[in-house]
Parts: sequence; C-alpha cells; structure tokens
Amino acid sequence: MSQVVKLGIFGSIGLVVLALLIWRIEDIHPFQRNANRKISAVFDSVAGLDDKAGVRLAGVRIGLVDGVDLVGRRARVGLRLEKPVVLTEGSYAKIANLGLLGEKYVELVPGPEGAPPLPANAVLPGRTPPSFDDAMAKFEAIGESIQGITGQLGGGPNGGINGLLDSLKGTTEVIRGLVAENRANVASTVANANVLSAALARQLPQLAGDMSRTVNQISDLIAANRGDVTASTANIRQLTANLQTSVNNLNDITGKIAGGEGTVGKLVNKNEAYDKVVSTLDSIKGGVETLSGTLGAAQRFQLNLDLQSYKLNAGNSRSGLTVDIDPGDQKHLYRIGAANTPEGKLRTKTQRITVTGPDGQTSTQTIDTLTSENSYVVTGLFGYKGPAGSRLWAGLIENTGGAEIDYPLFNRRAMVSFEAFDFNREDKKRPHLRLSGRYQFHPNLYLVGGYDDPLETHSLFLGAGIRWNDDNLKYLLGAAASRF
Repeated sequence: MSQVVKLGIFGSIGLVVLALLIWRIEDIHPFQRNANRKISAVFDSVAGLDDKAGVRLAGVRIGLVDGVDLVGRRARVGLRLEKPVVLTEGSYAKIANLGLLGEKYVELVPGPEGAPPLPANAVLPGRTPPSFDDAMAKFEAIGESIQGITGQLGGGPNGGINGLLDSLKGTTEVIRGLVAENRANVASTVANANVLSAALARQLPQLAGDMSRTVNQISDLIAANRGDVTASTANIRQLTANLQTSVNNLNDITGKIAGGEGTVGKLVNKNEAYDKVVSTLDSIKGGVETLSGTLGAAQRFQLNLDLQSYKLNAGNSRSGLTVDIDPGDQKHLYRIGAANTPEGKLRTKTQRITVTGPDGQTSTQTIDTLTSENSYVVTGLFGYKGPAGSRLWAGLIENTGGAEIDYPLFNRRAMVSFEAFDFNREDKKRPHLRLSGRYQFHPNLYLVGGYDDPLETHSLFLGAGIRWNDDNLKYLLGAAASRF
C-alpha cells in the first residue's frame, strides 16, 4: 500500500473522529427543532451592547444575545437561552456591566414565584440604567445653578446686594414722604391723647385705688410663687444673653463679608474670585469629559488569549500561544503570537569530500544537506473584519510573510481557517499552506484539526486548545488585584 493511501486513510479516520466528537458534544440534531430557547426583550436604548454578548441570571451565564434590531423607535434584542431556566410573568430584562471596565450584558430578573410561566417566544420589557452621559448632564446643571448664584451675589442683571441696598434707600425716602404728608393726622392724634389724659386725671383716684388692690394681690401671688418666678427670670436672662451673642456674631460675619474678608466676601466683592470659580467649574467639566472618553475606549477594548497544541502524523508536535486584540472600532484587528514548531529553523549544511584515485589524481565532491530544527517562531498580523463574521489577516506568519482567512460556522462555535506563508522556501519547495478547523465545545475549550503543508509534507494533525476571552481575563485581573 502506497504512502499517499495510508495518509488518506489516516486523515479520513481523524476527520470522522472529529465529526463524531462534534456531533456528540454539541448534540446536533439536523432533523429536529433546535433545543435552545429563544425569547426577546425590548429596550429604549442598547448603547454599548454588542451582538453575541452574554445573557446572565443571578450573575450566571445562561445564553447569549442573538441579534439586535430596531423596531420603530425601540431596540429589540433576541436572547438565545442555552440553559433551562423558568421565567414567569413579571420577568424583565436589564442591561448591566461586568465591573467598571467590563462589557455590557443582559441580566434577566425572574418574576415572582408561583406566577404562570412565560409562553414560547415571549417578549420581555427591558430596563436601561442611566448612562454616563445622563450623569454628566446632571453635573452640568448643578454647575449652571452655582454659576447663577455667584452671578447674583456678585451683581447680576438684578443688581445683587448693591441693588438691594438701593431698594432699601428708596423705601426709606418713601417712608419720610409719608410722614410729611400725614403730619396733620399726627397732630390730631396728639390732641386725642390730651383729651385722654384729662379723662385719666378725673378717674385717677379710683384707678389708683384699684391699682393698689391689684398690686397687693400681685404681691401676695409673687410671695406664694417666688421660687418659680426667680427661675423663669433667670431663664429669660440666659436666653437674652444667648440671643445677643448670636446677633453680635451675625453682625461680625456680615461686616467681614461687606469688607471683602473670607471666601464669601471675596466672591461677593471681587470679580477675580468669581472668574476663578467659573474657571474651576470649566476645568471640572473638561476633566469629566476626558474621563468619560477614556472609560468608553477602555470598555470597547477586548483581548482574547489562545493556547493550542496538536500532533502531526510524522510524530512531531506543534504548540503555540496567540493573543488577538480588538480595538472596538468595528473594523481592525491585531494578532501576536509565538509557537514551537518542528520546521521553526532551516539550515543548509555543506560537506566537501576529497577523493584520491590510484593514479594520484584528486577530486572534490560538495554535498548540501537541508536540515530543520525544532525552534520558536513568531507571528504578527494585521486583521480586517469582513462580511458574515469573516476575518482577513496579513503580515508575519512563523517568521515569514503570509496571509490568512477565517470563516465562522455554527453560530461562531466552529471556525475554518486557511493560511499561506513562506513563499520563498529552501530547496525550491512550494509555499507552505495550512487548512485547519476548530470546534469550541466549551466557552474556554476547543478541538482543532486539519491538513498541514499539502504541497510538500502532506501532514494531518489533530489537537486541542484553551481560549480565554475578555470576560475571563478581566475576572482574573480583578481577582489578582483584590489579593494585593
């Protein structure tokens, strides 16, 4: 049996095993209805929520976002639930964040226990928390209110304190004019007072007797309650002293303000203090806007760490570490990585053999031997997001120039990749090609297999890998920070 037939049989067996693993682990039923449950939620705004974001219940991931559409003036978000959960009437959905720098996800809040369960394809009401822009708008309104108060104290459109003094002066002038105009009435009042005095003079003896009796009664009353009266008088004196102290303090404070002393006095009497307050508020506003932009950029930035290893049919193995960087601009991608590969370093060894014949003649033969050493190679690629979730890469692949294309399948659970690199190989070999497929049967674990270098070595491979997404890395970094 030829080598090519053996390789074909081995590759076919490997692909069948990979297909059976995918079929078994994923529980694929092509002729049955999908077992995943789908519901929808309607929000006023889903700013920052991406497709394929997580769906959680009590903080536990139970599904993912399956499409975001605009229905009228509201956003309709499809939710695909991968775990069996019981949602009753009264349940709702809200948008939350994984920590300060975490990405947004949809949190499901179940209804009360004992309520009827929700029907299939139910539509949940959505609640959107206040955004950072709303908080900044409230801060801006507070700043405007403070600016209005300082403007009134410093002499705004209504005149401030100076206007109040002018109004008081005008009121005094009006009172003086009113007294002058009613002088005759004052004289009449004095005449009435004289008449009243004459009447009192006539009734004074009787009034004096009545007053004498009243004074005696009061004296008897005071004598009987002298202790209580003394205590009350002492309390009144203490209250009067405290009130006088408060009045003196108030006069002292208003005098300092009028003289321009202290922060409030400078703010009222000097325009420089008012200008500094306004400048400080502007600086605070600019700092808040800068912080808002920085936090927004940090929330869009995503990292994915990939560690994989697979076995080649020639007995060699390849292991690699890859970091994918998504800046969140919906277009560009970046990839860096390092790998330990059996074709990491090629060397050409030259041997010269001198042979002396029986006749004494010598001849020299030169033998060039191409050897490969297991060594580390690096990868650095620039990526571009294509249609239908595809990705195009170009740059450095295993120390040489190359390109790569990735295409997702099965709702991004599987990925098919094609690489072409090392177009100027030693010993006039044809370019290095690699066709691979990856199936992610767990959020962090996947199987990988494919066909490496089909133009030269014809090597099938099969292995596995671990993938940490942005949520995992943020959780690990947060846990490490809390330990220190």
